[in-house]
Amino acid sequence: MKKLLAILVLGLLVCGLVQAESSLPKCKGKKVNKWSNCHGTKESLYGHKYVGEFLNGEFHGQGMFTHKGRKYVGQYKNHKRHGQGTYTYANGDKYVGEWKEHKYYGKGTYIYLNGDQYIGEWKKNKYHTPDNLSERDGYGTYTYANGDKYVGEWQKGKKHGQGIFTYISGKIEEGIWKKDTLVAPK
Repeated sequence: MKKLLAILVLGLLVCGLVQAESSLPKCKGKKVNKWSNCHGTKESLYGHKYVGEFLNGEFHGQGMFTHKGRKYVGQYKNHKRHGQGTYTYANGDKYVGEWKEHKYYGKGTYIYLNGDQYIGEWKKNKYHTPDNLSERDGYGTYTYANGDKYVGEWQKGKKHGQGIFTYISGKIEEGIWKKDTLVAPK
């Protein structure tokens, strides 16, 4: 748990640094595909806006991307979200954590608009859609807005493997879970 908290704090710190001016020089010229080792702003006709670092005409390094109420602040590698970053969806959901080739993958925290929160491991297929409830994969903690909590293993978004579900009432269900059902109580 301490490791996940450290990752979350590091992610927020890294993302906050993007807001500051880059140590790279300002990009020069109008041809974005020629920008390299510089910091600049690229806006598209579709309303996309990127402010950050470029390498060989691609987003690379620290940057901030916004489009239609969505916002990503964090690291890029070869024009893809890669490293630590925070993605805020138009619906208000937010993911803070690790990214790999444009998808959140690894350890991260997802804060749902309804007050639920998941801290743990992810395997996400599409970066631009909020959690479709099938991407929690590995070990993690899901805390429900009402105070209920599940700590344990997940597979394809369902409680699957060893885990403990603690209800706000104090009732505890512990054991082996399969597709969200406790199949072998302890």
